[in-house]
Amino acid sequence: MALEDQNKEQLGIPDGLTPAQIVEKLDSYIIGQQKAKRFVAVALRNRQRRIKLPAEIRDEVAPKNILMMGPTGVGKTEIARRLAKLCGAPFLKVEATKYTEVGYVGRDVESMVRDLMAVGYNMVKAEMQEKLREKCIPMVEDQLLDLLLPGSSSGKKRREAAPKRDVRVLGNIFGESSPVQGSLIQVDIPKENPSAESQGEEQEKQTPPNEEMTSTREKFREMLREGKLEDRTVEITVHRQPSFSMNMMGASSPEELEESINGLQELLSGGRSKKRTVTVREARQILMAETLERNTDSDKAAEEAKKRVEQSGIIFIDEIDKIATHGGEDGRQAVSREGVQRDILPIVEGSDVNTKWGVVNTTHILFIGAGAFSVSAPSDLIPELQGRFPLRVELEPLKKADFKRILTEPKNALVRQYEALLATEGVTLKFADEAIERMSFIAEDVNSHSENIGARRLHTIMETVLEELSFDADRHAGETITIDSKYVDEKLGGIMQNQNLERYIL
Repeated sequence: MALEDQNKEQLGIPDGLTPAQIVEKLDSYIIGQQKAKRFVAVALRNRQRRIKLPAEIRDEVAPKNILMMGPTGVGKTEIARRLAKLCGAPFLKVEATKYTEVGYVGRDVESMVRDLMAVGYNMVKAEMQEKLREKCIPMVEDQLLDLLLPGSSSGKKRREAAPKRDVRVLGNIFGESSPVQGSLIQVDIPKENPSAESQGEEQEKQTPPNEEMTSTREKFREMLREGKLEDRTVEITVHRQPSFSMNMMGASSPEELEESINGLQELLSGGRSKKRTVTVREARQILMAETLERNTDSDKAAEEAKKRVEQSGIIFIDEIDKIATHGGEDGRQAVSREGVQRDILPIVEGSDVNTKWGVVNTTHILFIGAGAFSVSAPSDLIPELQGRFPLRVELEPLKKADFKRILTEPKNALVRQYEALLATEGVTLKFADEAIERMSFIAEDVNSHSENIGARRLHTIMETVLEELSFDADRHAGETITIDSKYVDEKLGGIMQNQNLERYIL
């Protein structure tokens, strides 16, 4: 058991939920699609099982990537996103159509791993800063008091701010005629004069702290803690740290190259800083962000993020069916799509990708592919890529009963969202069961003879039904309004009768 705990700690993955518990959690947000939920639950649990294996076997167990098939709006993306939240894993959603074959204009497929690493780094950094926040509160408080009462800081802080020793350039250390140019730098410490530090100490001894100033500072500290100075304005210098990656020459896109060049320019100029006049409330937020940034160990954050990305990262590749090749299309287009598939293949198989936080291995990253596959089929993907998605699950189109449950059951149900939104205007909104029944029927009907966009159709219907009420909500403050089937038919009846109008509005 000790070995298992050590493995979990090393890989950064705690022992989590059982497959049944994972499905139960997903049921709170996603209606139906039990087969897909079971697939992803087992895939997540297998990661936790892998951690318990001996090291020589663990590296051989690769994740079983999943291919989801089904029309848009049935829950493919939501299942993957909720799965990542359940296990606290770095998660990235990308569209396969935005990538191009190497050598063509567009993003290269390795950028998805770099983007996932950025997500993981920001996640770990946020966690580390949350732990440091309590420690940084006194530091920020002292900085605010320095802004409110200049010159009131302790002698120790005055010594820290004292002038540094003189630094002088003496000349070229290689000689004037040498092709190698350089300068000798000497720290000037005259023996007859005391150092800046000793001068500060001597000055502190000669001028003891002003008791009145100290008392005033403590009074201001008390007022600051009580929130009485929040609206007072102070002048603060905001520093922006330059962001520069040593991988500038390996930049894979014009955007990354431009970012690296801008970061290098800022680095050479010492970063950007400007003075701003802000309230104490705003200054506290700015100083807290800067203090947290200074106290965060970026190397440790990058190391932990790399661990999480490699062992628990999830990449959701949407619209993977759009890069499948199928008969009857232009040959050049087919070659381009096949080229993207071949570029994605080594990433899914497992390869090393260079990022500005280090080299990331993709062998144990879980890839979830998704697509409608209405025109093409999974068999239209190149055989090698098909083999890398061994688990395939078809998501079912949503029916009237599903729409009814989607409107009312999930924690983020649409009915609850609109009731909460209008409650902010003092309007009590209630939906009758018959209204929910009617909207569910309309959603199924429109999806059946128009483009099937799944649960997203409900958003359009709800907005159309409540458009007038949302616009005039301030006039109905204090009222209780019940939405029934008659109200729904009044708002949607004319649209439903006009097929051309329905195509554009619903």
